[in-house]
Amino acid sequence: MELPSEYKSEIRRILKDDADRYFELFDSAPFRGISVNRLKITPEKLLPLLPFEATLSPFYADGFYIPSDAEGIGRHALHHAGAFYVQEPSASCAAGLLGIEEGDRVLDLCAAPGGKSSQIASLLGGTGLIWSNEVVKNRAGVLLSNFERMGIYSGVVSSARPDVLCSALEGWFDRVLVDAPCSGEGMFRKDNSAVNEWSREHVCSCAVRQLEILKSAVLALREGGVLVYSTCTFSEEENEMTVSRLLEECPELEPYDISEPFGRRTSLANAARITPLEGGEGHFAARFKKRGNSPRREFTSPARRGKQSDCESLGEEMLKDIFVDLPSGRRMCIGDKFYIVPEGLPELSGLGVIRAGVLAGEMHGRRMEPAHSLFTCAKPSSLKRTIELSSSSPECAAFLHGEEIDCSGEPGYTGVVIDGMTTGFGKCSGGRLKNKYPKGLRNC
Repeated sequence: MELPSEYKSEIRRILKDDADRYFELFDSAPFRGISVNRLKITPEKLLPLLPFEATLSPFYADGFYIPSDAEGIGRHALHHAGAFYVQEPSASCAAGLLGIEEGDRVLDLCAAPGGKSSQIASLLGGTGLIWSNEVVKNRAGVLLSNFERMGIYSGVVSSARPDVLCSALEGWFDRVLVDAPCSGEGMFRKDNSAVNEWSREHVCSCAVRQLEILKSAVLALREGGVLVYSTCTFSEEENEMTVSRLLEECPELEPYDISEPFGRRTSLANAARITPLEGGEGHFAARFKKRGNSPRREFTSPARRGKQSDCESLGEEMLKDIFVDLPSGRRMCIGDKFYIVPEGLPELSGLGVIRAGVLAGEMHGRRMEPAHSLFTCAKPSSLKRTIELSSSSPECAAFLHGEEIDCSGEPGYTGVVIDGMTTGFGKCSGGRLKNKYPKGLRNC
């Protein structure tokens, strides 16, 4: 692979005596990894089920290396079930630096495709709220799909400009992550197109954009809250220099030193850099705290309407038929779609919200049919009817292919549970399960 001469000079300046060893690694396979989703399963339960060996990475407590030649991961039943997110190992470091606590509100400002958001949701453990934003609309659709697969219940997906979103939600979040668009130098070993797109001009334009996004992010953060900035590039201009400019322009921020044992230290105590020499393709992360200790800002929730609509009434009847214990959250209908929305949300109009909470069902004439996402967010124990499958069974393969399977339980909407994780649903009738797994997700 022919690397740009300016890039090679920059790497020699940053890595010094280690630069030659770094360049030699371009002849070896890139690192691959997964992050375990505790909303669905623990690492202890997942690892024995995997069809490949997974070893703990140093970057995240629930992050693991997987073999570089592992194939068909996206088609595996455990991936369908949301047990893990396939993620470059060093990219998992940023979410852990947020120091998430139970009940936190967390903003992932540049979130697509959703790896770091899935980590945040896993760390929240079903408490608090994750708000994931992606300004590029079609990428936000991928983000939403991953939200559903990972079973994220208390969350919001939006596609808004960072300045608009953060101004409207000023002081509302306890933690904010900015995994900013960058020149992608950490992708060079696995993506030739990233090399071809690299230029000094691109690096400079990225640094300008990154600073503006970060300044917006500071607005959304409450006093005493934590901000983490990350990139997948090595550029000092996009990394250390952007951090220094941010501290100059936002005196309300202070450095929050990084003591976590990964990567190599930089000239800044609150930042770390990871290169392939440290076991990851490339990442930079810096941490800040907002001065002060005022509580997060609260908004008055939009008023509820007095009388339930037919859509809401039928939706509630559907929930009573499916669940042992009804899901928490506010019921809301938009058109013919029935949603369960987290309590305490601000007014959402004008914020580019694609989905708040969970799409629970949709009207078909005078009938409410449940949505796939209602089941992917459900614990098996909360459902009245389930069918248990092993991820290695022919029945599981048939279900993920869209086929009908045997169902000996009572008639009705039934959750399909794969190795303890609700993955989808069907309708049991006459000893057969009519498959409701979405066509776009099925294994061909």
